[in-house]
Amino acid sequence: MQGAPRMRPLVIRCGAFGDMVLLTALLQQLKARFGGPVDVIASGPWSVPLLASQSCVGKVVVIHSRRTPYWLSSTKQALVKWLRARGAGPAWFCDSYPGVELLARGGIPADYICDSRDMPWVAGEHFVERWIRFAEQTPPALAGRLPEAPRPSRRAAVIEIDTAARTALEGWLARRNLAGRRLTLIQAGNKRTTRLGLRKRGSNKKYWPEARWAEVIRAVRAERPEHAILLLGQRTECSLNLDIARLAGAVDVHNVADDLPIGRLLPLLERAESLISVDTGPAHAAAALGCPTVALFGAADPALYRPGGVDTPAIVVTGEFDGKRSIIGISVQAVLDAWRSLAPAN
Repeated sequence: MQGAPRMRPLVIRCGAFGDMVLLTALLQQLKARFGGPVDVIASGPWSVPLLASQSCVGKVVVIHSRRTPYWLSSTKQALVKWLRARGAGPAWFCDSYPGVELLARGGIPADYICDSRDMPWVAGEHFVERWIRFAEQTPPALAGRLPEAPRPSRRAAVIEIDTAARTALEGWLARRNLAGRRLTLIQAGNKRTTRLGLRKRGSNKKYWPEARWAEVIRAVRAERPEHAILLLGQRTECSLNLDIARLAGAVDVHNVADDLPIGRLLPLLERAESLISVDTGPAHAAAALGCPTVALFGAADPALYRPGGVDTPAIVVTGEFDGKRSIIGISVQAVLDAWRSLAPAN
């Protein structure tokens, strides 16, 4: 390792919330390999509240729109300025679309970069395992000059929650008259659900009918009478939750999508006794945090995207419709059976 650069590693990944949760496996491995935090270039409003408090992360730089041309993007220009001041060092590029040119503009040579697009895919390999394997790679110019990657202790995403976040959550629960309550969480919506058009349009591959969610809630209410049932989501998912709650007609069901930023969502997922969710970001975060998670999958491959990684408390439920894998083919009974096996009554 003679002459190894002292610069801490850099990772670029402009993904959705769930993508960034899974990326923590790579960040943890690079932290263990280099003995310190990793700087991250990301996009999306979820990146800073998710990553900034993690011990494996140093600075988080967000570009607001990855598709905006460089000369029109103030955040890309600011990123390049920061990279030039930061200096060249080892970088791991984790995206499938063009973006390496930003690293080049920032003064990072091509042979200082590990590009995930050059790494072969392994059949049946979960994304977490792929990221752990990617952390073992070394940029060509630095071969023999960097520490070896350690053996991972887990094959899962890792999210850390600090005491302040837990304390703030308890205050929020108290304000909603939920202090000390046992909690079961439901995540029925996703970003496609809230786009313009009918929720059940063909392009919404993660839509599961409101009436089925209502059946699930009624069963949970009957079997866990002491639990408060919380319907999660973004503000744009409030109307979906209201429709589901109205159909369920159950008591002690709380729509909290109006007041659930990521900084509050994460400790809530950690504290809850279970989550039933479509395949979306909160499902990955919940499983990574040790919350028993039942995830309804549509067309996505569970082998690649099982919530949180390989060794998490999660069950994926799948179905078929017209001979194809589809979330519409999932029955209420299948969801409840998975939930009962993962979160038995006590």
